[in-house]
Amino acid sequence: MSLERSAEGARSLGRRNFLRASGALAAAGALSACGSNTGRSGGSGGGGTSLSQWYHQYGEAGTQQAALRYAKAYTKADVSVQWIPGDYPSKLASGLVSSSGPDVFEFHPDVQMAKSGQIVPLDDVIADVKSDFSDKDLTANSVDGKVYGIRMIDDPQFLYYRKSLLEKAGVEPPKTFDELIEASHKLSKGGTKGIYLGLKAGSDAWASPLIWASGGELLTPDHKVAFDTPATVAALKNMRELYSSKTLLLGAPTDWFDPSAFTQGLTAMQWCGLWAMPGIQKALGDDFGIVPLPAVGSAGKQVVYNGGWSTYVSAKAKDVDAAKAFVKWLWIEQTKYQEDWCLSYGFHVPPRKSLAAKATKLQSGTAAEAVQLFGTDGHYDDPYWTQAMVTISQDMFTNAVVSGKNPESEVAKARTRVEAELKKIV
Repeated sequence: MSLERSAEGARSLGRRNFLRASGALAAAGALSACGSNTGRSGGSGGGGTSLSQWYHQYGEAGTQQAALRYAKAYTKADVSVQWIPGDYPSKLASGLVSSSGPDVFEFHPDVQMAKSGQIVPLDDVIADVKSDFSDKDLTANSVDGKVYGIRMIDDPQFLYYRKSLLEKAGVEPPKTFDELIEASHKLSKGGTKGIYLGLKAGSDAWASPLIWASGGELLTPDHKVAFDTPATVAALKNMRELYSSKTLLLGAPTDWFDPSAFTQGLTAMQWCGLWAMPGIQKALGDDFGIVPLPAVGSAGKQVVYNGGWSTYVSAKAKDVDAAKAFVKWLWIEQTKYQEDWCLSYGFHVPPRKSLAAKATKLQSGTAAEAVQLFGTDGHYDDPYWTQAMVTISQDMFTNAVVSGKNPESEVAKARTRVEAELKKIV
């Protein structure tokens, strides 16, 4: 949730893994019509202080009502909740440079928002509970030693598989990419394809995770290109083999962040997020399992990509202090709402260690396995990997995998383009 995906995080971004849209926030654009709801009736309480809080349109039932309920419970300001459908990143980009943008909003780790002065540091907000957040969540939301975002949910993603279909085909859950390709062939029978990676054949879901699974990184710790390796080229070739195998489901009623293709038997395996697990359990009972993205190549490693969402305060807020006070109240002090947000509308891992420790819904069965895999194989966003770079990596993936262009050339072109983007922020 849809959130880093909430499931609908992917819907609004056109991808989940991202999954992060950041560079677009530096540019202005026409603000499309946004869904609007008011958490409190204007003028009641708050001493006349009013705040606008923006969310992308979550897919999980009950999320919008929950956001409104939280806002209504706040007594020190009138908080109006904007529920934004469609292309949330573009609408947010426009809102942040307009006079009618949000005071408080959710998004993903983003160095450009911080360096361009669009958001304010929240070190004072998080100070009392900073040690209750994981180092990785803090690092993802930190720029130049300052914390700019408060993590709301962690959204690990996995490869779901139908146990009964794998058993019938004599297939073990794949741990390597070679095993994945072999399994996809054996599982592709009748009206069921072997694997589903979404409407874009995985370019928006696996462009970054595929590099991690090959043992590489997108950027070095000092923010230089790291993905231009023979291992990345080999991974793209492996992905091209999977794409060309005719075992990949290339058309479905919903995208990869929605489990419908999986639960309706259109595919034996599907990449999706933890948020979808309750719905999958309801549809399939115990007839499913999960594995990380399989390791690619001899130096590869299994990968659980962590999406998720964080909350930020706009530097253009009408009252920055009032906005920060609301963020502290909702995402630091109101632990009952944080638990509700993470566990009542799909499954999400609470970023607070203390809340995760008592999240009983995540302590048994496949949910507990998901948390364990997240802990051992989890991979987080790098705030320096901007939306422009996300687009570049997706172009590289699409050109090499879908269009069949030379992967060495595509990796080299991507490197040149990413280096140009890095010069803007480093």
